[in-house]
Amino acid sequence: MNHNHYCIIMAGGIGSRFWPVSRQARPKQFIDILGVGRTFLQMTFDRYTKIVPTENILIVTAERYAGLVREQLPEIPEDHILLEPYKRNTAPCIAYATYKLYKKNPKASVVVAPSDHLIIGEEQFCDTISTALSYAEKSDNLFTIGIDPTRPETNYGYIQINKSVEKTVGSHQSFQVKTFTEKPNADLAKVFLETGEFFWNSGMFIWNLKAIKAELERCLPEVTTLFQGGEDVYYTPAEKDFIRRVYEDCPAISIDYGVMEKTQKAWAFLSDFGWSDLGTWESVYERVMKDDDGNVISGGVPMVDDVQGSIVLCDNQQKLVIARGLDNMMVIDLADVLLVCHRDDKTVKDIVTDLTMKDKIDRYL
Repeated sequence: MNHNHYCIIMAGGIGSRFWPVSRQARPKQFIDILGVGRTFLQMTFDRYTKIVPTENILIVTAERYAGLVREQLPEIPEDHILLEPYKRNTAPCIAYATYKLYKKNPKASVVVAPSDHLIIGEEQFCDTISTALSYAEKSDNLFTIGIDPTRPETNYGYIQINKSVEKTVGSHQSFQVKTFTEKPNADLAKVFLETGEFFWNSGMFIWNLKAIKAELERCLPEVTTLFQGGEDVYYTPAEKDFIRRVYEDCPAISIDYGVMEKTQKAWAFLSDFGWSDLGTWESVYERVMKDDDGNVISGGVPMVDDVQGSIVLCDNQQKLVIARGLDNMMVIDLADVLLVCHRDDKTVKDIVTDLTMKDKIDRYL
């Protein structure tokens, strides 16, 4: 493996769309939602150990999740767990990791990855990321991984490519990015697919540190000027207090909006490995095994009759769970919460919004 190749895993989100299983105290990246014996974070870590040296993996997360990271990934060196005191979205997260790692190895090329993705074709995935990392070593462009869309998905962002500006790297195509588009409505998503110019935005980025550092400083000086003052404190006991002061003053902004939509150096490295952003219950429902009636049943002692297209979960393995006459419903029975609602993402989103607005009830978030 190339010892100048690194991975930065972003693991600070709260996963509110997976409520009530995902909570602020233990969000989805630290949970084995798929029932495979490894959490999302652990599966992401396992995946990248096939691409970069284990000692070259960094985790950026919230201070409150430091113990969970250490518990689930004891292999990670202490100074490779970067703790954010406040939520500030992905641009500050990436800036922190960039400036800290730059002090250690300015020649590094980096893949930045969310901690909650599902990858089916791992061999093809590893080839794609490894090829992109090697190419990024000598390029001043910023690469995002674009996924060939298989359906008019409305829960993903899209990348529009410029088909007239192309580079072939090994067996992979790369195109200059024309536009980034947020989640479209159903009609627009269909149009995107018909054009052949739009790809799903995977949220994975690849670049060398000099390239991203230069574009961060050009596009987001209000962020980078804060982190630039830390050259003498990174990897020292003074780092924690310095980062706390930085985050107090740092604006909250995504790397997509802050850099990728502004830079002239954005390229999409295309692939069609099996990928899913498991951001909602619906996305998990689409991916996991279902019974003959299209149900996902897990936990408890289930007695299910005349139930179709539903999710029934119980965290008490001894509890009798009787479900009858349900159609496209979601029943999640936990120690402190019982959720019964229609199986759609908007319902869960609305419930979480309602909880945040009610005194004392938000303790269940």
